[in-house]
Amino acid sequence: MDQRKGEQCMYNVVDLFCGTGALSYGLSLEDSRFHVVAGLDHDADACQTARANHPGAKILCRSIRDLSAADFALEAGLSDVDVIVGGPPCQGFSSLRPKRNSNKNDHRNYLYLDFVEYVGFFRPKVFLMENVVGLIGETKGELLSEIMSDFISLEYDVDFRVLNAANYGVPQKRERLIMVGVNKNLVSKPVLQFPNPTHFFNGRVIGTKRKDKYVTNPARGLPALSVMEAISDLPELAAGQSSDCYATQPDNPFQKMMRKGSTDRLSLHQAAAHSSKMLDVIKVAGTSKNALPEGLVSSGFSSCYSRMEPDQPATTITVKFTSPASSKCIHPYQHRAITPREAARLQSFPDCFQFRGSKTAIASQLGNAVPPLLSKAIAPMLIQNLEGSIRAE
Repeated sequence: MDQRKGEQCMYNVVDLFCGTGALSYGLSLEDSRFHVVAGLDHDADACQTARANHPGAKILCRSIRDLSAADFALEAGLSDVDVIVGGPPCQGFSSLRPKRNSNKNDHRNYLYLDFVEYVGFFRPKVFLMENVVGLIGETKGELLSEIMSDFISLEYDVDFRVLNAANYGVPQKRERLIMVGVNKNLVSKPVLQFPNPTHFFNGRVIGTKRKDKYVTNPARGLPALSVMEAISDLPELAAGQSSDCYATQPDNPFQKMMRKGSTDRLSLHQAAAHSSKMLDVIKVAGTSKNALPEGLVSSGFSSCYSRMEPDQPATTITVKFTSPASSKCIHPYQHRAITPREAARLQSFPDCFQFRGSKTAIASQLGNAVPPLLSKAIAPMLIQNLEGSIRAE
């Protein structure tokens, strides 16, 4: 992007499959030069959330299948795009991709192909694509190879790593596949060096055959943030209760970071109202379903009906974090599932981040989001390439 001498260079960012806009939000937390200009998602509530937190961006609530890159550029009023980010939904990753000339409305089409189309149209200097770790093993690695080949054919240098959010200051053991591409024609010396972990833990990881692509850190830096380190300043609640006041002053740097820019009033700290039967289960719950008395529950995975461990990062926050029957979501000490505010903390959303929609919609947005502190950690890698592009022009 051309800039007059003396002006700060801004990098225009487009966020596809944007959801809450968390992926691009994290970039802007790290560097104000990331300027989110547009986004796209089919979920109306998530789009409202993205608009609230990216007030200068044109967020279109449309299915990407119904909107070509050229039409998107026209509707959003775009010209130069420096960065494209996004996480195509993983539901389509079940078989080899269809032919490119197939019907765009065919459900067998992979949405990642639309991401590729947008990259090919806008030719950004860099792109960032995130997805589930399971993509590595899908179709024995053929699908991932296809995806990378598509970007390479557009003359991008491409690589990926599996990053764990707990290694980057997020109080949650959430693994994501992060792929970065650098436009060889616009960047003088493409750099694909993924961020070094700042925090350590030696927890289990999702197993795949590509161990060479995992970034792990069992011993260096700061200890991973724990659940209680993230939420201990929030007031105690019984099931069905809510509070809009903080319990204490921030107790550690993470809590100070999360409360920066927020008012004295707390939002979204409302506990689910559990049935009496569920409360009976919660009161005797341990760190796995196996801790329950025999016969108390008859179904569910081992992680269901269980408490979060207070001195460890949380397990992956899902869209069902208010339902102990569906996930490991019971508060470490209190007899209830975690609240949306606690889930937001464990996802590293600042308290000032605004969510829109019903309780169910907000839970879905939280469970599907990329932790902002994870994308913040990746931002310097992108900046290094973007600064290289300025020198190359």
